[in-house]
Amino acid sequence: MRVTICAVGRLRAGAEKSLIDDYLDRFDRTGRPLGLGPARVVEVEDRKRGGMRAEAGLLRRVLPKGAVTCTLDERGKALSSPEFAALLARWRDDGRQDLALLIGGADGLDPGLRAGADFSLSLGRMVWPHMLARVMLAEQLYRAATILAGRPYHRV
Repeated sequence: MRVTICAVGRLRAGAEKSLIDDYLDRFDRTGRPLGLGPARVVEVEDRKRGGMRAEAGLLRRVLPKGAVTCTLDERGKALSSPEFAALLARWRDDGRQDLALLIGGADGLDPGLRAGADFSLSLGRMVWPHMLARVMLAEQLYRAATILAGRPYHRV
């Protein structure tokens, strides 16, 4: 199952980008034998400053056709790492070819986009800057792959 992180905003070179690249490389290496990956980040930018609605339109355009859509949203469901791993495995085992993980801009995601998603995931009750949310998501993808592979990275 291919994984696409669809995110509003451009990430410049720096610590966050280095972490994301590292975790996604690890995810690819660990996940491929499990039928997970590759993972990539697709960025969109609302240059006209149209707000959440315009950002939603840009995100919809980059969604892989037929992808399971999962929004990252503070109102979503908070999962443990093993629960997140099991969810990825379920989607993969159901024959889903693509997973799109959507991260909104500074104001979050358009309500219509959230309502149309297959799942909404919360990284906790706190609000995180969207650039840090990318890092946390990339790490959790890697962690999920290690859990499914039976590797000791995740400790209970």
